[in-house]
Amino acid sequence: MQKATFGAGCFWGVEADFRNLPGVTATAVGYAGGSHPNPSYQAVCSGSTGHAEAVEVEFDPEQISYEQLLSKFWEAHDPTQKNRQGPDVGSQYRSVIFFHGLEQEAAALLSKREAQEHTKGEIVTEIVPAGDFHRAEEYHQRYFEKQGISACTPALRAMVA
Repeated sequence: MQKATFGAGCFWGVEADFRNLPGVTATAVGYAGGSHPNPSYQAVCSGSTGHAEAVEVEFDPEQISYEQLLSKFWEAHDPTQKNRQGPDVGSQYRSVIFFHGLEQEAAALLSKREAQEHTKGEIVTEIVPAGDFHRAEEYHQRYFEKQGISACTPALRAMVA
């Protein structure tokens, strides 16, 4: 099994997008790319920790490639929006690929160049080494599934803030 970590806006929807792919064996939502050793949802949303809402994907590379995960990443959000996705605004919603190793870094850089060829506007996605991943609070895990919903809305975000 291998890991991939992505930030593409509200982690609830991103997690659902990856969880349903054949070859993905596990997903978790959490916080990555920041400096606080034990971030909470409220602290991350304040913008004071530097973390992005992220999804850690465990996958079987014999069933799904990292490149296929990258394709889903580009499809799942608008990589031209800096520090936001739709109505969600803040650095925690930034577009970012946290790579695990040199092969993932090379694949991510190549996929960004390829995505740019088919995207209006400049892609602002960061590509940075994966550091510590902090699993989010349990009520965020598989949130859509638990709620029986299929889309992230401002009203839903207000319920958990």
